[in-house]
Amino acid sequence: MTEWISFRPKLVDALKGYTSEKFRADLVAGVTVGIVALPLAMGFAIASGVKPEAGIFTAVIAGFIISAFGGSRVAIGGPTGAFVAILAVIYQQYGASNLAICTIMAGVILLIMGFAKLGTMIKFIPYPVTVGFTSGIAVLIMSTELKDFFGLKLDQAMPAEFLGKIHVFFTHLDKIHWPTFAVAAISFAIIRLWPKKLARWIPGSIIAMIFGTSFVWAMESNLIHLPFQLETIGSRFGGIPQALPAMHFPDFDWRNLQNLIRPATTIALLAAIESLLCCVVADGMIDDRHDSNQELIAQGLANILCPLFGGIAATGAIARTATNVKNGGRTPIAGIIHAAVLLVIILMAAPLAKFIPLATLGAVLVVVAYNMGEWHMFKRLPRWPRGDAAVFLTAFALTVLVDLTVAVEVGMVLASVLFIKRIAETTQITATDPSAELDRGQASEGKNVPDGVLVFRLFGAFFFGAVDKLETALQRAGQEPEILVLRMREVLAMDATGLNALEDLYEKLSAHGKHLILCGPHTQPMFTMVKAGFFDRIGNENVCGNIEEAMARARLLLNAKAARREKIPVQQVVT
Repeated sequence: MTEWISFRPKLVDALKGYTSEKFRADLVAGVTVGIVALPLAMGFAIASGVKPEAGIFTAVIAGFIISAFGGSRVAIGGPTGAFVAILAVIYQQYGASNLAICTIMAGVILLIMGFAKLGTMIKFIPYPVTVGFTSGIAVLIMSTELKDFFGLKLDQAMPAEFLGKIHVFFTHLDKIHWPTFAVAAISFAIIRLWPKKLARWIPGSIIAMIFGTSFVWAMESNLIHLPFQLETIGSRFGGIPQALPAMHFPDFDWRNLQNLIRPATTIALLAAIESLLCCVVADGMIDDRHDSNQELIAQGLANILCPLFGGIAATGAIARTATNVKNGGRTPIAGIIHAAVLLVIILMAAPLAKFIPLATLGAVLVVVAYNMGEWHMFKRLPRWPRGDAAVFLTAFALTVLVDLTVAVEVGMVLASVLFIKRIAETTQITATDPSAELDRGQASEGKNVPDGVLVFRLFGAFFFGAVDKLETALQRAGQEPEILVLRMREVLAMDATGLNALEDLYEKLSAHGKHLILCGPHTQPMFTMVKAGFFDRIGNENVCGNIEEAMARARLLLNAKAARREKIPVQQVVT
């Protein structure tokens, strides 16, 4: 049981020797990240189909939990663009209550993964799958912002599907609200052109939001008289509340449980991937090593509690984590301060949120999506192996055109098939002549192959993707030897299919009075065969440590056969 349960947040270690100097650095970083997170939290919530305060609540609650109980010193948690596509679909199909239930289920899955110490398993997700669906998510985020960025005046809601959004956009170009587009374009330009030196202290997204909010406030205060209006958080959502909501467990319909398992698993997998990638990036920036299992536990707690307070799914945010590190944050205290800053903003500045134009938030998310996409990978595809390029393009296309859950599932299956194919290609089974393989300072007499003995060398992994090569090699040999010797010193792994192939080979040889000798089996294959009882069937005397012993055993068996044919006592042959 103790091997399963381990709970030691990085905060415990960070507080040892904590000084006022470290606190000042964490304070500056925390305040900066809190300001950066404000427009992102609202933008991700709106893009996911929920109210903007849901994003802020998530940033506050998840930001605190992930920093206080996580496995990284500097990782910042909160809502991210990775969830936008799947949350929007769940919300549209099943409603807010089931979206909350789905997020809680994902949190439970993350907790189980963390306590079961499965954090290190995430590294086995292939790179083409990760960058493929990440780039696909970036495209989906951009598509969700078409309406707000261009101010489209539609009589119906935008479809959830990517192709549906594109169709509506191009068939309603005459419905573009040009003043809204102008505000979005200016906001986009501010964010992209804001000097990087200044962005360390005041990010461009905040400047863009100040510009947009001030412009709307001036219009509504009659300081500026213009013949149009911009859609704002106030006009669409009525503003945001000035306090965190009371804890409330969402309504649950058992009939939807089966439908929510797949998206919940996808949310959990995405949260695990994003958070651990975030931690890896953070480790490289501060020369530290995170605890992946502890991080998954914190992610699980955050995703269980956030929906109870009106929040959405959360994970590690790479951009906010990088901002934290660049501004001096070195302990989880900075992340906790970032959550506190957002809470203060809710308590004090919530009334101003009603003036924030949705066009500006749309511009913020378009920039986020642009930075999120791995666009340079498309240029590198011609130089990639064809299989990896196919996996990348498949994950990307399925994410955009079908569904993120399907993209992850199919991408993993394709990557697994590709892996099996490549491992099988490395497996080699060849006939050899041991006498030609002289060891330094060793005589060759012991390696001479007697007539009637065939020696095969196995190299690589002997598993279900490669067992047919043994049968093919025997067929190519064009003979059925009296004794077959398999040199297994370079076989590092064997599965049940490989074991079954050896058992079938042994049965076939035994049925014809032939013999099988195994030479130098490696540790894992040897344990596999011992556990299955194969050594008892073949006889321990037919398992030899080296080729000299194998040849000696082969000669003994041949002599015994000759003795039986000539009716000579076997004891004389042995002596």
